[in-house]
Amino acid sequence: MKKIQASKFKEQCLAILDNLNSEGIIITKHGRPVAKVIPYKTKCAELIGSMKGKIKVKGDIMKTGVKWNAES
Repeated sequence: MKKIQASKFKEQCLAILDNLNSEGIIITKHGRPVAKVIPYKTKCAELIGSMKGKIKVKGDIMKTGVKWNAES
């Protein structure tokens, strides 16, 4: 994610907002994050597949890991 100093954001605010991507931008002061600017509207279609490669499944996701007897 892109980071920008608050003073630079203040100078270029309108241009930054016009070119804002779906990930957004972090605004910093003295190297510390103070705010995150993200687009107001996002399409649901953009969310589909957005976590690809970021989540790892361990084991069988169809099992709870709890053994039980349905007859009891």
